Amino acid sequence: MLQPKRVKFRKVMRGHRRGIATAGTVIQEGDWGLKALETGWISSRQIEAARRAIVRSLRRGGKVWIRIFPDKPITHKPLEVRMGSGKGNVEAWVAVVKRGRIMFEIAGVGDDVAREALRLAARKMSVSTSIVGRSDFLMARATSSVAAAVR
Repeated sequence: MLQPKRVKFRKVMRGHRRGIATAGTVIQEGDWGLKALETGWISSRQIEAARRAIVRSLRRGGKVWIRIFPDKPITHKPLEVRMGSGKGNVEAWVAVVKRGRIMFEIAGVGDDVAREALRLAARKMSVSTSIVGRSDFLMARATSSVAAAVR
């Protein structure tokens, strides 16, 4: 499973779970992508399960890019422990995913195969997602440039 080799601080605060993504919102490498529609935490186990589902569905064809990395440690205190005595131990690593973030990309396979693979991966995620194609971004860019030219 994914986790950082080393970190500057072993434990971090929870942070905010709101806002929209400013980076990683456009498909860079592949033809199809899995986009987050809400903000949340994606654990390294969920990322690995989705990766396995995609690779198994593609049957050794195509290429997969994972665009998120779990770099935030999540801590838990043991059961039936009294209050106080510091923060708990690191139990898992999560990736903070905001609305609009592209999490996975696929290239080199047919459209129906790519959509099915991403549908299987979406079932593993704890946030709602949508499947987007590269053409969706090209159309959006073209319409925004036409609108700018009209003004």
